[in-house]
Amino acid sequence: MTTTAASLWATWELSLTGPSTGNPFLEIQLTATFRQGEREVRVNGFYDGDGVYKLRFLPDTAGTWSYETRSNAPVLDNVTGTFEVGPALPNHHGPVRVANRHHFRYADGTRYTNIGTTAYVWNLQGDVLEEETLASLAKAPFTKIRMCVFPKHYRYNENEPERYPFKLVTAGKSKWDGSFAGADKYGWKFDFTQFEPAYFQHLEQRIKQLAEIGVEADLIVFHPYDRWGFSHMSPAEDDRYLRYLTARLAAFPNVWWSMANEYDLMPQKSPQDWDRFINITADNDPFGHLLSVHNCFKFYDHNHPRITHASIQRSSANMSAVWREKYGKPVSIDECCYEGTIAELWGNISGHKMVRRFWDGAVNGGYVTHGETFNNDTNTIWWAKGGKLIGESVARIAFLRRIMEEGPDEGLDPIKSTGAYRIAMQGGLDNVVLQQLFVPPAGEESWAPAMAWWPTAGQPHRYYLSYLGENQPSEATVAVPPDEQYSATLIDTWNMTETPLAPSVKRGDVLHFEPKPYLALLFKRID
Repeated sequence: MTTTAASLWATWELSLTGPSTGNPFLEIQLTATFRQGEREVRVNGFYDGDGVYKLRFLPDTAGTWSYETRSNAPVLDNVTGTFEVGPALPNHHGPVRVANRHHFRYADGTRYTNIGTTAYVWNLQGDVLEEETLASLAKAPFTKIRMCVFPKHYRYNENEPERYPFKLVTAGKSKWDGSFAGADKYGWKFDFTQFEPAYFQHLEQRIKQLAEIGVEADLIVFHPYDRWGFSHMSPAEDDRYLRYLTARLAAFPNVWWSMANEYDLMPQKSPQDWDRFINITADNDPFGHLLSVHNCFKFYDHNHPRITHASIQRSSANMSAVWREKYGKPVSIDECCYEGTIAELWGNISGHKMVRRFWDGAVNGGYVTHGETFNNDTNTIWWAKGGKLIGESVARIAFLRRIMEEGPDEGLDPIKSTGAYRIAMQGGLDNVVLQQLFVPPAGEESWAPAMAWWPTAGQPHRYYLSYLGENQPSEATVAVPPDEQYSATLIDTWNMTETPLAPSVKRGDVLHFEPKPYLALLFKRID
């Protein structure tokens, strides 16, 4: 029996030796109950190959914990012990949780800003490219990466991974022919009753390395881009995979569960299947990681009680304010198209558009995820394989992240009195009721007129951040509350500059500045 040292918010592991004959993945059950005082936490164990069984625990309180195992294998049953959990190590903050209804914090209360990127199978490209990706992430502003558990089949993903999640029986074809027909067409065959521990050990190594540089692993559990048959497993095989995955990874602090990338492109999975997947994952994750379901066309019902945040594919990041209200949860626009040059419509927007979508999301109370798809001779595209970041948007996203993190600790919430917010809540211009649009909001009836049309976020009476987008006015009326003084700063979101406009302004003052697109106005209260 071996254990690792214990500290708060760090994965603690118990390793046991047990049966290696037959098929331990099917035949051996192993659980453990961890106790501290009256509190009990039950975790599932897993077989890690070569007669080794493991149980993992994520301590959320310091002090003495005890454990007791249960198994149908006598050698693994009734193993007991105690261990001491010490203080958290530097930069160990625990899992990210929902906070203030529409935002996030680490479990220890430290603020977390969701600035994501996508590199679907960066972890299946071999050590040289994977280490290059980690080096790129360490210098980038991203605090989350969307990545797949399974390999991905697509035009830019014809290379085979070095290892597979299940025991390979028959190798098939790798050439992309434009279809997602799966193993029957491409000729792959696996034994879905036998996991390959080395595959998951490698995934764990990369997740740990992400944690070391402060990046959350938003793990895509299922996806339709498949030539191997992983998206067409039977219900029993799906469920066994989910239990194995959660047993291995639930005790990692920087894991999120994304049940699918584009769930609606998998017609072989019914709504009942997705509901079952959500419940199995949540039931077998005693540490309560974030959980979402991502769409291509039709949104999943993000009102599902076990879904923690809305993971959305749309280019209209300015709709974040509407979706926040609809679902009452944080909104993460996890696919807003990609900065790049490939032929597909979703993969060739400019850096200007990418940056605009990040700002549109931020001033509407949401969060946006980046990706890059620049064509090259080797098909080493960040969105698929990682590597180097070369786009124009990355530095500007870092600039936005700094502004967001210097803003209110509670996060940026839409200011509901603006014209942009009121139009959005009425369902767009086609549904505007004129009387509702121009009547002062409740509590503002006595305020002097000063309509703010721009989408604005912040915290009332303290902080207001407005984004002007592609508009280029030369003046703007200050619309802060009456009898309050604010500093005014002009932000050039593309050139990444902040220019003081006035040390003190009040409601109704008019600010003048050079007209150009992609500006923002920041008002901070000073009295």
